[in-house]
Amino acid sequence: MKNIRRIGYIVLIVILLVLSLTIYTNASKDNSQNQKEKTFSQIKYMEGKLASLLNTMNNIEVRNYSVVTSELSKETTKKSGSDNSSSKSSSGGGGSSGGESSGGDSSGGQSSSDSSGQEAEGEDSQDNKKFELKSKGVLTNTEDINWESVKSEIETLYTSIPSITIDLYQLDINQEDVLAFNTEFDKLTNVAKDEKKEETLDELTKVYEYIPKFLSSSEQEELYTTLIETKLNVFKAYAKLDGENWQEISNHVKSAIDSFSKLLTSTNIEAREQYNISKAYIMLNELQNAVNLQDKAVFLIKYKNLLEEINNI
Repeated sequence: MKNIRRIGYIVLIVILLVLSLTIYTNASKDNSQNQKEKTFSQIKYMEGKLASLLNTMNNIEVRNYSVVTSELSKETTKKSGSDNSSSKSSSGGGGSSGGESSGGDSSGGQSSSDSSGQEAEGEDSQDNKKFELKSKGVLTNTEDINWESVKSEIETLYTSIPSITIDLYQLDINQEDVLAFNTEFDKLTNVAKDEKKEETLDELTKVYEYIPKFLSSSEQEELYTTLIETKLNVFKAYAKLDGENWQEISNHVKSAIDSFSKLLTSTNIEAREQYNISKAYIMLNELQNAVNLQDKAVFLIKYKNLLEEINNI
């Protein structure tokens, strides 16, 4: 009887140990997966910001139009208000009838006057703004670099770097790469502070170069990692435009084509994505044709359209 009871205790302890180990293992897997997803989200956020900064250096927007708000002149606003008042007066009829109305309560008139004044002020604040769609194409762009916006964006990104660094360390990503990323970001800040366009573009690509390294180390899906590698080579070509070293630009575009072509034979891609991939591949080769033409405007147009297509994959 004692032996049976002892065996029962042993079996119960074994069951409890197995259950505890199973729960611990599943919890560890969930924590590891959550950490990977969080880190991937951080990397993706940084990638988007760096890509946006690169495009800002030539006032490139992937979308073709943006909503622009402009202030109307006071003369235009007053004329509009005068026209509205005239319209209201003519549609209001005869106003007061007889002397009784004229002798009415003056406080009521004051209240009405105040109310009208407040209403006019509210209407004025709304009516003095004009909203319109403005074309954001390459050939229609006449703006200078908004260095204030660039510097502000870079400074804002500094608040994200400590948390990104911690997340990368927790995934056992090469610490030297993480430290080098932070160092290159400091160099980027230095050249952007002095408003040096070519140097800023060069440093942006050097910082961006760590994004595909982090993605491959964190074992992200092949499709996204390959797209980022392709974008890196396209950005390297784009960053050399002002120097007009067309041979170097051509080499970077060819590297982008070589990297991207791996997706053409991948068996893990859906039919819809495969169509967009084939389209983007054609656009990459069109970008190479722009390099052969050695025309910056044509290159930027094709570059802009290519990025939009890659972002849709």
